[in-house]
Amino acid sequence: MTDPDTILLEAEETMTKAVDYLKHELRGIRTGRASPALVEYLKVDYYGSPTDLKALASISTPEPTQILIKPFDTGAVGDIKRAIETSGLGMNPIVESKQIRLNVPPLSRDRRQQLVGHCKKMGEEQKVALRNVRRDANKHADGLKAGGKISEDEIETLKTEIQDLLKKFETEVDRLVDDKSKEVMEL
Repeated sequence: MTDPDTILLEAEETMTKAVDYLKHELRGIRTGRASPALVEYLKVDYYGSPTDLKALASISTPEPTQILIKPFDTGAVGDIKRAIETSGLGMNPIVESKQIRLNVPPLSRDRRQQLVGHCKKMGEEQKVALRNVRRDANKHADGLKAGGKISEDEIETLKTEIQDLLKKFETEVDRLVDDKSKEVMEL
């Protein structure tokens, strides 16, 4: 038998994971300037297993519009180049002996608006996930009612706390999406 504190704690942990996932996903969305975050989680087929690019190479930004990728294993240059070309990032990798240079083209206004729309869609998906957590937590609260060991008032208080938790995390999602949207629209 779970108690109200456990239900609230589990709901908060799950909601935190949903927001952390959103933060991780938003980091990979392109803005006008070069950032290692654009490519560090790109999956490279390295000896038959998909591996994050950051585990295979050092990634730096020597200029605001360039990303420099220096593989630890020079034999992986071709695999990394292929991964970038098939990633849908819209960047052309330039191989220079043992390293790869990416020129980050400026984003068109239409592309910026598409990216903002994508950010908002990702935010909405996480809000749905948060609401599902609330629904599950409320079901558990109703389960406590059936047990009869906890009063109606305590269960109503628990449901109010769950709703407050949802509001807090939805506000955080909105803030993250707004910040990223401003960053994308910035010239």
